[in-house]
Amino acid sequence: MGFTFSTTSSQLQHQLPLIPSNSTTPNVKCNLQTPYTNKWVALPSLSPSFSYNTISYKQSHKQIDPIIPWTSAIARHCQNGNLSSAIKEFTQMLLSGIQPNHITFITLLSATPHYHLAASIHGYARKLGLDRPNVKLGTALLHMYSKSGLLGLARRVFDELFEKNSMTWNTMIDAYMRNDNIGDALQLFDEMPVGVRDTVTWTVLIGGFVRKGLDYIALECFCEMQSSGVQPDYVTIIAVLSACANLGALSLGLWVNRFIMGKNFKDNIRMNNTLIDMYSRCGRVDFSRQIFENMPSRSVVSWNSMVGGFAANGCVEEALEFFQMMQREGFKPDGVSFTGALTACSHAGYVDQGLYYFDDMKRVYNIWPRIEHYGCLVDLYSRAGRDVGLAEMVMNFLLEVDPGSDSNYVMLANMHAAIGSWEGAVGMYGLDTFQKLQYQNFEAIPTLMSC
Repeated sequence: MGFTFSTTSSQLQHQLPLIPSNSTTPNVKCNLQTPYTNKWVALPSLSPSFSYNTISYKQSHKQIDPIIPWTSAIARHCQNGNLSSAIKEFTQMLLSGIQPNHITFITLLSATPHYHLAASIHGYARKLGLDRPNVKLGTALLHMYSKSGLLGLARRVFDELFEKNSMTWNTMIDAYMRNDNIGDALQLFDEMPVGVRDTVTWTVLIGGFVRKGLDYIALECFCEMQSSGVQPDYVTIIAVLSACANLGALSLGLWVNRFIMGKNFKDNIRMNNTLIDMYSRCGRVDFSRQIFENMPSRSVVSWNSMVGGFAANGCVEEALEFFQMMQREGFKPDGVSFTGALTACSHAGYVDQGLYYFDDMKRVYNIWPRIEHYGCLVDLYSRAGRDVGLAEMVMNFLLEVDPGSDSNYVMLANMHAAIGSWEGAVGMYGLDTFQKLQYQNFEAIPTLMSC
């Protein structure tokens, strides 16, 4: 049965019920789990990583497959981010005449960041005839090639597997979605047995559509998922809420909020943070505050979402209040927190307070300003009409760093508008630039062009 979309986003919003507005709403460690991990077995004559102190009298009389202690030792090195020691252990195992099994190879692949080393491991697994019959090893190889962008090799591994499970299908579909091969992803989805499709399958598609800006299709895909009887998890809901936020689809966002109230993941922090962001971007920061206040626990992202949401909706005092409150609650502000606070100061024209935060960010919290912080500083000066020369100097720096950003030109236009210098803006950057921005519906340009 082909993958088709029959319901439009507007139809979805009319068909779904609404929630009442007053409702309460560089060492890389490998988290590897294998059957051999954390087993206290020891064969000191085979692997030097084990000690006699871990062996009981009863254990010493058991017949233990020699591959077990070697793989366990390799797994510990991988978990500690020590790949070189893991490879050394693997080499010693081969020199001892012990043949690796599929778990040994999966262990090494999970900790190998380099394609060439992983390909060598694959070659040895192929020599032993382990890669095609074992679905777990085949899926690990598929994932390794796909994250390296080698989709051709990944698909070859996929096609050559003797059997496939849902994880195998999902990994290949996800590889296509992440590498912009949406057509191949949908074709593979159509070929996938219906009974094998699970929550991850649908979430991979929905999340992939959202990442590519295909938010309408993501919501239609969610509708298809509901019709198929597959239940979403919190990762699915996060992707759906992101699509709602991108489209400003408040009605559907309200429906999703009500949908998750009866789920066991309703208190998930990441999902609630996404709800806060969705409501803020849809202009209902009051709903965002309800979600925030009812959260059993919060993170820095939760506070940042509220500070930024208030600032973006012009609620300056609330934004600054929450910025101070998060610090009193013991949360250390990060660069995103200061962006929200500086944006609030810019909207209100609080130049001195904004400069204080800018200095505090560097001096107290050791956060080096990024382009968005300088942008807030320029906007702060331009809105207040103070020291336009300094603001223009910073603005020119931003244009050098990011010349392709139209928002920088808009800030420059606003800056000159604040002092009534329309000719300066047009003369410096040309009429064509501002006509281009006008076409893109930037708010400052229509005012500029009418003067």
